[in-house]
Amino acid sequence: MTYDLTALRAQVPALAAGTAHFDGPGGTQTPLPVIEAIGAALSRPLSNRGERLPGERNADTVVVESRRAMADLLGADPAGIVFGRSATQLTYDFARTLADGWSPGDEVVVTRLDHDANIRPWVQAAERAGATVRRADFDPDTGELTADDIRAQLSERTRLVAVTAASNLIGTIPPVAEIARIVHETGALLYVDGVHYTAHAAVDVEALGADFFVCSPYKFLGPHHGVLAARPELLQTLRPDKLLPSSDAVPERFELGTLPYEFLAGTRAAVDFLAGLAGQRGGSRRERLGRAFELIEEHEARLRGRLEKGLAALDGVTVRSRAARRTPTLLITLDGHRTEDAHRFLAERGVHAPSGSFYALEASRHLGLGDTGGLRVGPAPYTDDDDVDRLLAGLADFLDPTARTHG
Repeated sequence: MTYDLTALRAQVPALAAGTAHFDGPGGTQTPLPVIEAIGAALSRPLSNRGERLPGERNADTVVVESRRAMADLLGADPAGIVFGRSATQLTYDFARTLADGWSPGDEVVVTRLDHDANIRPWVQAAERAGATVRRADFDPDTGELTADDIRAQLSERTRLVAVTAASNLIGTIPPVAEIARIVHETGALLYVDGVHYTAHAAVDVEALGADFFVCSPYKFLGPHHGVLAARPELLQTLRPDKLLPSSDAVPERFELGTLPYEFLAGTRAAVDFLAGLAGQRGGSRRERLGRAFELIEEHEARLRGRLEKGLAALDGVTVRSRAARRTPTLLITLDGHRTEDAHRFLAERGVHAPSGSFYALEASRHLGLGDTGGLRVGPAPYTDDDDVDRLLAGLADFLDPTARTHG
């Protein structure tokens, strides 16, 4: 297998603008087949799901095919795929639903490594139920969150543990499968934020041991909405608030209102596009996705190595992403300089490397970076060596007072 980066980039129209994109953790650029799939869905008859008219059948086909595609991507059951407006919205919805079964004295565990979308919904739901929130810390020096860090917060009253599969701020990949084992030993449920992880690694929800796994297609070349995967039999036990005439079937009972059919069509196309990165060899879509992510991980690991080597050669740069197992996303700080100023400087040179805490507020504070965070550098499947060179050259110029004065 070979990774045809030139062909991939040619399929992403936004790259023609010339920007070197390192903003992938916040959302990737969109390939042409995804754009075309969205347009095709809107160009054909489309209406509420049904069986009689073309518009009804088209809508139903889009939903069914999109569930199958996301099930293949995540190693899940299509009957357990729930669509929502965003991962944040889905997490709030499930937090409210699960909290209906909590009572004073029950406990919920969150981590300081997580995006706030996997902290605040659980904190607020616990407060309303009178449950106690316990927080697992990560090591700010290494960036590691271990199973022991989670174990220290568990008790016989633990009802749910919320943990990230990969930090969107510093890239740390915690040992989710090991965490799942100890969480399930207490009888608690595990809710996994896979938004950052799904863009960089092959996902197997069953192997991870996640009871709930949420992700966002726009982080892996698709359109803007959220997806949750869970076992259908677990979803059957939950009774969310819903409209009286809306379907009570699983997974439809969790999908409020009419689904964004055109975006679901785009999501199926994004999954197919990713599978196509493995070339034309046979096998199921799930198998081709596995091969594709091997190539993506190899490509992004090589770029991360080039980035780390280049950053190490620059005076005053501190890389905060240090965990042994992590995504290619790097958070950096600059001695004596505001990273927001670096972001603006790079933007003027056509390099998009944003600055902030990126909603991972507790992680940023735990790192000693307050609410400011740092400069986040996130390679994507379409990032190339020229992009890396432009970023490193731009940072070198920013750190050179002469270049910043006269550049």
